[in-house]
Amino acid sequence: MEKQLGTKGQAEKIIRKYSDMIFRIACQNTGSMHDAEDILQEVALILLQKDAPLYDEAYIKPWLIRVTINKCRNLSKSAWRRKTVPLENYIHLKNPEDKGIWDDIMELPVNYRNAVYLFYYEGYSIEEIGRIMHKKPATIGSWLYRARKKLKSIISEGGISYE
Repeated sequence: MEKQLGTKGQAEKIIRKYSDMIFRIACQNTGSMHDAEDILQEVALILLQKDAPLYDEAYIKPWLIRVTINKCRNLSKSAWRRKTVPLENYIHLKNPEDKGIWDDIMELPVNYRNAVYLFYYEGYSIEEIGRIMHKKPATIGSWLYRARKKLKSIISEGGISYE
């Protein structure tokens, strides 16, 4: 089912629906709640400024993820970087024991971290992640494989078992 996003009200509904996801992605990419809030606002502005294209539900969520990741990359390249606040103060995990795993995931390179996050936390398939990140599915599969391998190494070096 397609929806037209030409009105402010329609854009607000989309932002309300996906703001938590946008914020989480921005947090895990920037490591700062303040930067994540700024990115959420920028993504909302981009959505409001669009020239009323037609979107369907399957398109808007990946588009928002792509825009969010791009905004995070732009911020990380920016010469004007603010002091960051520890991420663990702001990420609320379903299980408190997941904090150790989250800390380990945050040690991964950003592409691996995004692939892991989208695959395990947002439930996207490798093919869908490839479309979102404009990469071949084989690349995403390689990133996930390498991320799992690196996580296994991180966990075994720390002597911590999350099982």
